Amino acid sequence: MPAFTGPLYTTPTQSTLTQRERFRRVIHFQKADHPVHMEFGWWEENFSIWQQQGMPKHVTNNWEGDKFFQFDTFAHVPIGVDTNPGFKYKVLEEHDRYRVVSDHEGVICQVFTDGSSSIPHFLKFPIETRADWERFRDEHLSLDVERYPANWAEEVIRLNASDRPVSLSVGSMWGRIRDWMGFENVCFAVADEPEFIAEIMDHLVKVVLNTIDLALRDVTVDVGSFWEDMAYNAGPMVSPRYFREYLTPRYKEITDFCKHRGVHDFYLDCDGDPRLLIDGWLAGGVNIMFPLERAGFMDPVALREKYGEELVMMGGVDKTKLIAGRDAIDRELEHLAPVVAAGGFIPHVDHRCPPDVTYANYLYYLQRKCEVFGIPQPMDYAALRAEVE
Repeated sequence: MPAFTGPLYTTPTQSTLTQRERFRRVIHFQKADHPVHMEFGWWEENFSIWQQQGMPKHVTNNWEGDKFFQFDTFAHVPIGVDTNPGFKYKVLEEHDRYRVVSDHEGVICQVFTDGSSSIPHFLKFPIETRADWERFRDEHLSLDVERYPANWAEEVIRLNASDRPVSLSVGSMWGRIRDWMGFENVCFAVADEPEFIAEIMDHLVKVVLNTIDLALRDVTVDVGSFWEDMAYNAGPMVSPRYFREYLTPRYKEITDFCKHRGVHDFYLDCDGDPRLLIDGWLAGGVNIMFPLERAGFMDPVALREKYGEELVMMGGVDKTKLIAGRDAIDRELEHLAPVVAAGGFIPHVDHRCPPDVTYANYLYYLQRKCEVFGIPQPMDYAALRAEVE
């Protein structure tokens, strides 16, 4: 099957741009040598399972995986806009089938140890009352805490010289609150005490702006990154009306702050089906959606038809097609090829690749991804696959 060569790409036999140059051009629908070759990573279980199927033993985590498969990656600014200090993981009780722990979010939960469930049973959240919030704010979200590494001057030099796109975390306006309060609790609070949740959001905005100001003055940043996970496959966790009233203005406060300092592009990580919220994110200055879960009806072809060049996309390759096999992989890549060719789209698996995907199927996917989208293969994926089949 021939490669699909789009009008924006020259499709050379090898890369002619740096990863950073390519990323900037692709997200702005400009001409580039070829599409960006990124992936989102893998479940923890993949490494041990895939090693049994032929993957090298030294590949044991997502960082090693990116390096081994030679993907394009981000250079992340090493500052945090989350809890600081964070919570220490503590085991509170041990039982035959589960243990009770206080996790890294300060949530007390039952964690099953026999493999019967990967989802914890939540028992208590760190924010359940206004007094809890005030204590949490003062102890873990202070505006005065140091959030920069001691070697910041060296990091500035490294980041400004990077040939990879530089990403800066600009926080979460709802997803982290859900983590700290629990899904049911925050939903009741949204309905019963909306100004309480707004107060928490306002403090999170202050933490973000207070933290990133120095980074934006010292470092040339290519893209800001939000994280939310505020949708599932049946739709968003809040109404579009609530979103536009309470969240859009706070996103805009952050994106405007960044734009005045030279950063104009922002990607947002939200799983599930957040389609009803996309207009609100765009109004708030967020222009890149990720990871476009296909089980959540986030089809890049349909999104491009609706939003045109207003929306940039990352992800969108249906992970279930990698499980189904080669014919399904080919059909999926052919479905996405016209959108990739038009620019403004970085295709990769629509979340962490699950262990249901065999190592051989994954290698076939990478081979065909490069062939169909016109990406020079950074390594011989077909030869790797031949060794394990």
